[in-house]
Amino acid sequence: MTYIIGLVVVGLFFLTLHYFTELTRSQKTAVTAVVLFIVLFAIAFNSYNNAKTEKMLDAVTRFKQGKTIECSGVKVNDKNFTLSIGTYTFIGKENTPYYNQMISASTCE
Repeated sequence: MTYIIGLVVVGLFFLTLHYFTELTRSQKTAVTAVVLFIVLFAIAFNSYNNAKTEKMLDAVTRFKQGKTIECSGVKVNDKNFTLSIGTYTFIGKENTPYYNQMISASTCE
C-alpha cells in the first residue's frame, strides 16, 4: 500500500512540475534531483535506524535468554545486570562489581 501511495505522490509531483511552464528544463531537472536526493536520504536514514534498532533488540533478546553479551567492553549477563525495559538499559545489580553501572543496549554487539 505504501508503494502505491508513493507512486501517486511522485505522479502528482511530476504533474505539478509539468504545469510550472515558467521554469526551464534545467530548473525542473534541478528541482527533481533535489527532491530525489531528499527521498533517497530519507530512505537510507530509515534503513539505518531500522538496522540499529534490530541490533539492539537482538541483544536484548539474547540477554533475556540468559546469554552473555558484550556491551561497551563489559560482559553483560543476567547474574550481574537487570534490564530496564523502558530505556533498554542494563543496570548493575547490588553486591556485584557492576553495582549502579548503566549500559545502553544500543552499545551491545
